Amino acid sequence: MSPRRAVLVTGADLAPQALALLADFDVVYAGKTPQEADLVALCRQHDPVAIIVRYGGVGAAVMDAAPSLRVISKHGSGTDTIDQEAARARGIEVRAAAGANAAAVAEQALALLLACAKSVVRLDARMRAGHWDKATHKSVELNGRTIGLVGLGAIGQRFARMCDALGMKVIGHDPFARDLPPFVRAVDLATLWCESDAISLHCPLTPVNRELVNAPALRACKRGVLLVNTARGGLIDEAALLAAVRSGQVAAAGLDSFAVEPLAVPHPFQAEPNIILSPHIGGVTGDAYVNMGLGAARNVLAALELAGAAG
Repeated sequence: MSPRRAVLVTGADLAPQALALLADFDVVYAGKTPQEADLVALCRQHDPVAIIVRYGGVGAAVMDAAPSLRVISKHGSGTDTIDQEAARARGIEVRAAAGANAAAVAEQALALLLACAKSVVRLDARMRAGHWDKATHKSVELNGRTIGLVGLGAIGQRFARMCDALGMKVIGHDPFARDLPPFVRAVDLATLWCESDAISLHCPLTPVNRELVNAPALRACKRGVLLVNTARGGLIDEAALLAAVRSGQVAAAGLDSFAVEPLAVPHPFQAEPNIILSPHIGGVTGDAYVNMGLGAARNVLAALELAGAAG
């Protein structure tokens, strides 16, 4: 009997539904915080045919330690933690579970947008300290305001529907998007910066758009703009954002992702009451966990079947 092929998971678990799809494989876990050396060692030991990426990154050294590797499957939609150039050079397919966590992330974006507009965190803290700010506080009404979306994939379009339901005007920028719903007006980035009352990021991180939200972009925005990021932290120049929040150019920011994760402590963002923080959990719900696991497992099976047919 030939030995069972291995699938390496860069995490500590996988949804039972996904494991059922991978029943013919030995599933090996790398733990909650795998480092490159850990992954290299596990690849040398088990020579996996597939890697499902949950946490950490997969670079050339990991790929070279697994000569049988045929596919790297992301447990989610963002593949920026995978060295795709190295994968292409080695004939390794990279796939993402696109759309698997769209509902969860869009809901997190809406939660952060509302928290910024309605000062939810600050008012809660004031109430707990014994204050009653009804006579002095005014929140932002989103109805009639313009929301600018950078990225109009599965998550961006789902969030767009939520904003439309709130009565917001929706504009968006995505050079790859096609067949947009009628309530989304496609614009260039310059228009998006200057017309938006709130901006939400829903695009992948690439070498081209790193620090897309930088000091010039923020200066081009309306004073008092709201900013939400549930995509990738590298999309924002964090020093420029901090300065913009402190100056009032950005009234509030809701951030679920950061340039360095976990967030380096202490971090200047922690002392800013107008920056609302969450630990990159937009896609972390029970339903999304299952959907991403199933998507990642199905991508593994499809890529291996294709590789087998080609071989």
